[in-house]
Amino acid sequence: MTTEPFDTPPLFGSVPVTPVPLDEAMQFTFDGQLRNPVFVIALAGLFDAGEAATLATRHLAKHHQAFEIAAINPDFLFDFTQQRPRVAFGPDGKRMMTWPENRILGAIVEGHDRDLVIMSGVEPHFRWRTFVDHLLDISHQASTGLVVTLGSSPGLTPHSRSPGVVATSPDPILAKRLGLGAPKYEGPTGVAGVIQTRFAISTMPVISLRVSVPHYVPGSANPEAARSLLARLELITGIATNHQALEQDAKDWRQRINVALDADDEMRAYVTNLEQQLDAVAEEHLPSGDELAAELQAYLRDK
Repeated sequence: MTTEPFDTPPLFGSVPVTPVPLDEAMQFTFDGQLRNPVFVIALAGLFDAGEAATLATRHLAKHHQAFEIAAINPDFLFDFTQQRPRVAFGPDGKRMMTWPENRILGAIVEGHDRDLVIMSGVEPHFRWRTFVDHLLDISHQASTGLVVTLGSSPGLTPHSRSPGVVATSPDPILAKRLGLGAPKYEGPTGVAGVIQTRFAISTMPVISLRVSVPHYVPGSANPEAARSLLARLELITGIATNHQALEQDAKDWRQRINVALDADDEMRAYVTNLEQQLDAVAEEHLPSGDELAAELQAYLRDK
């Protein structure tokens, strides 16, 4: 979200009466160079249950001290009656406006030969194709070599277990080398689906990571699901995500849910049944992080 003083104009000027020219909608502000970065994308909206995906990208950006490299004008993307700006008082007592935004950040990854481009934004209401084309343009300008989308959706995952992460890629060669699945979903989709399809058509390697959050607490911010997404991202790319720092938040989150369930015998029995079903399923075997990182590097070299 873009925060600005109440008595100053918005980041891109006052809200215009006429539509924003699309060739002025995106600002690329970075004049440095990133090393073959991985572009990690998460959008609040349909596929961000429990805020797991956007929480993960915000945590990743903070850990690597990310800085802004581009921004997309919110005026042509959002219906502000649906995604409303917020007003609050700043530290100096002045009123501040916070607008929906989609900022793109860059980060230098110490000890790794790839850097990061990160977007933790909001699913726009309008101009999805133009929005995704802007992301593709940013990807080309930043010379990204891989795109990873993060998402979360309600499912039959008990809060007391670490949620599984489904990893897929439309590229059959990449999927085979990393042991990923192939996308099988057909039906209505969000912007994340448009991003994955558009980037895949452009021959950019794309991986989707989707975590399941307990359907009985989908609105609660879920640090455990965010931690699982980051752990899988680190396993695949070899880039440190500091997911361990979310363990205490995840423990506190589980404890709050346990307290609530103690007062509801029927729901407690339901969750116990979910736990038994999950425990009966054999644990998925995942290659080591070194093995996956080596395969990913080999695949990207071959592109």
